[in-house]
Amino acid sequence: MPAASPAAPAPSSALEALSPLDGRYAARLAPLRYLFSEAGLMRERVRVECTWLLALARGPAAAALAGLPALARSWLESLAADPAATDVAAIKAVESRTKHDVKAVEIWIRSELKARGAGAAQLEWVHFGCTSEDINNLAYALMLKSARAAVLRPMLAAIGALLDALARRHAAVGMLARTHGQAATPTTVGKEFANVAARLQRQRDGIERVVIMGKMNGAVGNFNAHLAALPQIDWPAFSARFVESLGLQSNTHTTQIEPHDWIAEYCHAVLRANTVLLDFARDMWTYISLGYFKQKLVAGEVGSSTMPHKVNPIDFENAEGNLGLANALLAHFAEKLPVSRLQRDLTDSTVLRNLGVAAGHAALAYQSLIAGLESIELDDARVAEDLDRAWEVLAEAVQTVMRAHGIPDAYDRLKTFTRGRSVDQAAMREFIVSLELPAAEKERLLAMTPASYLGLAPALARRSA
Repeated sequence: MPAASPAAPAPSSALEALSPLDGRYAARLAPLRYLFSEAGLMRERVRVECTWLLALARGPAAAALAGLPALARSWLESLAADPAATDVAAIKAVESRTKHDVKAVEIWIRSELKARGAGAAQLEWVHFGCTSEDINNLAYALMLKSARAAVLRPMLAAIGALLDALARRHAAVGMLARTHGQAATPTTVGKEFANVAARLQRQRDGIERVVIMGKMNGAVGNFNAHLAALPQIDWPAFSARFVESLGLQSNTHTTQIEPHDWIAEYCHAVLRANTVLLDFARDMWTYISLGYFKQKLVAGEVGSSTMPHKVNPIDFENAEGNLGLANALLAHFAEKLPVSRLQRDLTDSTVLRNLGVAAGHAALAYQSLIAGLESIELDDARVAEDLDRAWEVLAEAVQTVMRAHGIPDAYDRLKTFTRGRSVDQAAMREFIVSLELPAAEKERLLAMTPASYLGLAPALARRSA
């Protein structure tokens, strides 16, 4: 492979993007790009810096900032509420000189405030008492908070709603279960969707329970500089109020960095939800391969470059692939981010920049699952046909009734009768007739079919939904 030129320009189109998230799939990930891109990180840093300065102006620096021009104050308030107007290009231009991204944000804010009439002494309160990580940890916390609210929550809720609808629609449709890949006690199509819906709901609840934390306490977490400058201020209380004003919970005990334990919890929670969905995607692939579900045809689509008949389960395959990628990253984040040498090393910095990559692959998977669930149609006849060929599954019911009536060796008798042979309706009826059971019990068993041997599956499917 030829060496890349160090002067090579940035990609001019999606076709030249290094990552498919910014190339092939770019149009599908606009909300995440806004949150997790370099520009998104810069915007949240600006939000934190502006909110901090305003908090100081209302508290410890009230006297010093009392004369802050109205134009400067309104500019700070605007960006603290919504940093969309941040001039990211101007900040990057400053960074090209300073080689420090957070310092570039500070310098840009100072220059903008100066242009709006702020005095030299007032400008000294920008980034007051802060280490870069005071800004960064809060910026990433806000990004992940927004991602949970704007992307993860609605997309997982949409999948859950589709699963619930399918559970209700097919609650009573009998289906042959398969344990170890072999014919097993029947279930219903709806109950299997309900199982996934219930699992996913538990994991969605787990994602919601993750407490998003932040810190604003200086170079090594002890308010050293704050106390040196203004010893009369209760800095821990002031810091906690500030962090909480951002919708976060204050972490009172940190080093230079917020230790990222909550990010590990967040990643693990999303990983567990993804694992439920990955398991489901594989099962749906299998059900489609068995012919239980048909996929709606889309005019113009091609399933194979050589086999014209193919309609491949690509939505569930894409979901499985992207869930795997997301989970590999999420597992690494959860393992790596809480580990930092002594009071701080920089290994978390480059890792944190990839949080959006994991979210992007997860979002692609969720989109694929939604598309897949919206495109499937149950083939009732195929499902019923498979079930009707498996009369041996009634062996469980028959031997359990025999046990309830004290008939010895019930299990072994059914094992001898069914194992390794084909059992049809006639053979099963003949066996039942031969049993030493009360007439009413025989009649009940003779009326039973694989399609009616469903236990509480229909009720459980509706209850979960």
